[in-house]
Amino acid sequence: MKTVILLILTIGLIASGCVEKPEMLNLSIVQEPKMMENNTAIKVVISSEFSPAESIGCYEDMIQYISIKLRGPVKIVHRRTYQEINDLLKNGEIDLAFVGTGAYIEGNKESAVKLLAVPQAHGRTTYNSFIIVPGNSSYKNLSDLRGKKFAFTDPLSNSGRFYPEYRLSLINETSDSFFGVDENGRKNYFYTYSHENSIIAVSERLAEGAAVSSQVYEYMTDEKPEIISKTRIIEISPPFANPPVVVSEKIDPFLEQRLKVILLNMDKDEGGMKILSRITIDRFLIINDSAYDPIREMRNGIK
Repeated sequence: MKTVILLILTIGLIASGCVEKPEMLNLSIVQEPKMMENNTAIKVVISSEFSPAESIGCYEDMIQYISIKLRGPVKIVHRRTYQEINDLLKNGEIDLAFVGTGAYIEGNKESAVKLLAVPQAHGRTTYNSFIIVPGNSSYKNLSDLRGKKFAFTDPLSNSGRFYPEYRLSLINETSDSFFGVDENGRKNYFYTYSHENSIIAVSERLAEGAAVSSQVYEYMTDEKPEIISKTRIIEISPPFANPPVVVSEKIDPFLEQRLKVILLNMDKDEGGMKILSRITIDRFLIINDSAYDPIREMRNGIK
């Protein structure tokens, strides 16, 4: 019987250092594997937090590490939205996923996913949502963006949508009522499906504001300062639990345990530690699902 494992990587884990090409990697590992009977194939789905090519560049060494531990070939597949990823998890078409926090709480609510582990980066297991504006603008707070063009990341993004929507709910507004429509009757907000794209949209004044992950913003501060220099942070959210690693509710328990052991021990061998340091992750930890309760409460408060 064929066992198919799909691994989804998101920018929740991406930080500085990703542009460096991993050493001694066989890129043929990301090609379509021959699906032989009794052969474990690991499929890797990379969501559009950064461009697909950039995500692959960051994570192909981690993908190879996991595939070696599981003794299976790898194929990389692209998915654009968190909802597409959650649908695959819910249907049991994928087993392992690195997802955004918003996507996790939605998938968990539907009994599609369960928590496996969480990355610790720079000694922290939390991140923030940044509300940003063009660097040469006069905007000082979210209220100044009324009637302006705004970029959300993904409908299921915590830092890229849930937080700014919650902020609007606190002043009895919705994105429709607050941002309004343009001269052509089109909504004054849109989705970029990438934190990087949202930052670029603000830097080029395609949007007057955006909400983005602090991890992506900090990565681009180091790697793409020419873009960040055209933006400015006007609000920082409270800390949220880091985007987790999850498994499908339909995963085989034995496989789930194998994957957990691989992640939790990556920092304990030389090869695994090199891979983690390349994407500025200290290690993977187990945390209680209750760490995501503040996000659930915020999500429930959105009108």
